[in-house]
Amino acid sequence: MGLEKKIDFAVQLLRSIPQDGPIEVSYSGGKDSDMILQLAKEAGIPFEAIYKQTTIDPPGTTAHAKEMGATVLRPKETFLELVERKGSPSRFKRFCCEVLKEYKVYDRAVQGIRRSESSKRAERYKEPEVCRVYPHKQKARIYLPILEWTDRDVEQFIADRGIKCHPLYYDENGKFRVERRLGCIGCPLQSDNGLSDWKKNPKLFKQYVKAYQKFLDNHTTSNWYKRIGGSALNACFHYLFCHSKEEYDNLVGGGLFPDDGLNVREFMENYFGIEFEAK
Repeated sequence: MGLEKKIDFAVQLLRSIPQDGPIEVSYSGGKDSDMILQLAKEAGIPFEAIYKQTTIDPPGTTAHAKEMGATVLRPKETFLELVERKGSPSRFKRFCCEVLKEYKVYDRAVQGIRRSESSKRAERYKEPEVCRVYPHKQKARIYLPILEWTDRDVEQFIADRGIKCHPLYYDENGKFRVERRLGCIGCPLQSDNGLSDWKKNPKLFKQYVKAYQKFLDNHTTSNWYKRIGGSALNACFHYLFCHSKEEYDNLVGGGLFPDDGLNVREFMENYFGIEFEAK
């Protein structure tokens, strides 16, 4: 299917949404949400673009959302406050998404999900209209107008419509880079577990380590606390630089030569170029 047919389908899908109540355009600040915002305008439907601030989005995201006319919803707890209370998020424990982003606002929402982004999304999303159940059994009807769009479609549509995307999508020469993705800083779902993000934002990483240390200090009887010596810095080294428990134990414990064990604090301070609080 060509792009023009995909655009026509998207517009017709949006016009099919019952207009007997408010319609949310779920706006993240990313290129896909910029596109569904444009499509909603072209469809001529009444809507409210809503940006759910996570407090750990890349710099400039809130400003871009406001510039695009989105309503900014601030969370009851910041990301760092969540870490203090619930610990470090992981691939298998994504409480940050659940609390900061994945909550219902209106009964109907338009979202910029594309199947081509990942095999998991391709498997999970088969139809452009789905019913989603949020916490506390709250239900919403979700519409996915760009579900079948490719990166090439995205790049062409943005160029044709002259859409101004988040600054992070442009390289040093001002060229739009469709392959770039906009997500939370340090997200553990990234291929490097968020390491490159933390490297670029060492001061924020220091705050994260401090918040995680507060959580650990309130859970001193756990096996995990004992394994990492009660140190959030050790824990961060474990999941950012080690592929297994055995590798961590060998590096930190020195294997057959305990005196040669890695000084985690020294390594982390050299890598991130910042001093961490002692523990």
